[in-house]
Amino acid sequence: MSFPTIRMRRLRRTEALRTMLNQVQIQPSSLIYPIFVDETITEPVSITTMPGYFRYPLDKVVDEGRAALEQGVKSILLFGVPSKKDETGSGAYAKNGVVQKAAKELKAQFKEDLVIIGDVCLCEYTNHGHCGIVDKENGDVRNDETLELLGKTAVSQVESGVDIVAPSAMMDGQVFTIREFLDDAGFEQTPILAYSAKYASAFYGPFRDAAESTPKFGNRKSYQMNQGSVSEALREIELDINEGADMIMVKPALAYLDIISYAKASFDVPIVAYNVSGEYSMVKAAALNGWIDEKSAVYEILSGIKRAGADLIITYHAKNLRAWLK
Repeated sequence: MSFPTIRMRRLRRTEALRTMLNQVQIQPSSLIYPIFVDETITEPVSITTMPGYFRYPLDKVVDEGRAALEQGVKSILLFGVPSKKDETGSGAYAKNGVVQKAAKELKAQFKEDLVIIGDVCLCEYTNHGHCGIVDKENGDVRNDETLELLGKTAVSQVESGVDIVAPSAMMDGQVFTIREFLDDAGFEQTPILAYSAKYASAFYGPFRDAAESTPKFGNRKSYQMNQGSVSEALREIELDINEGADMIMVKPALAYLDIISYAKASFDVPIVAYNVSGEYSMVKAAALNGWIDEKSAVYEILSGIKRAGADLIITYHAKNLRAWLK
């Protein structure tokens, strides 16, 4: 059958019909809200390259957690800006590190109501901005020496109240090592959300400003993925799952919707997509110039990421979605 028997517009006549039949529903509970916690400030500091976004001092992080919960967002992702940096990123695994302090305060306040995810990496804590220990002779990041520090970071975060650890350094064997460290410390029930398909992307610039983690030399292409690779992403995901990852992530989201779709079709684990800082900033800049409607654009972007197969989305728009939906 075809026209005039079939008329596709019949099901688009009213807003109620369109909403009822919409196959992709975006809910705040499926979003994860990133928070930058800065040990060096006493008041929120605006992030110039991320209009409307802030770094928060430790004594404001509970307020941000509460604000997220009030908007229906059930999970936050913590990034730390320490007061001191060094060659080994010791602030990442210090028991009194900035993320550890923030996690303790959040867990004491919200118990199990808020899921706290800790980013497990060294780049925010090293004085060179790379994600691991750097060989002084050739500038390479030393993979195996970095693994122990990532394991120590994961344990220290969980001891402080983090519910899920999210290794993002893209070191070979990081999931296996972290799983061993967690199990040996008695945290065998702590899930790992692996940044499995993390591409070397131009869309990370605003985040690096926010977290003060821009590399002082070189780039991260020797450990983050080649932009044109598909099979490599699927292999990375499979390896992480085999090493003990409970969830996997594709990052960034918009330029890699195909990878999200392939991952959803290939693996029976929750798929998380990271709607990254550059994607956020593009929308904000265009909206501030009056070129697009921000609310509609964000809903369309998140719908596309969901439609591709993401179960959860990390997004800087998370805290605003409920108000916009109303």
